[in-house]
Amino acid sequence: MSGALTAQSVPVLRRGIRRHFDAARGQNVLQCPERVILLDEIADAIVALCDGQHDVAAISASLAQRYAADVALVQADVTEFIAGLLEKQVVTV
Repeated sequence: MSGALTAQSVPVLRRGIRRHFDAARGQNVLQCPERVILLDEIADAIVALCDGQHDVAAISASLAQRYAADVALVQADVTEFIAGLLEKQVVTV
């Protein structure tokens, strides 16, 4: 990561990490080298938009609209979640 995570940061899954439905668990997961990260509905919605095309602000706006929530609150949660993925080296910006 170069610099701090901002509303203009565009997250994308790192090479070798993929999001898919795990039938055995009955939910979407991030499959990473040597680990699997379980995704609940909201986490999956965020990760689905970490495609290198949407910045944090656009991800937040999309989710705020989908869940009829305040965009500022959603952006705070999205930023915190993506920062956690950055720390785990799951996404880059």
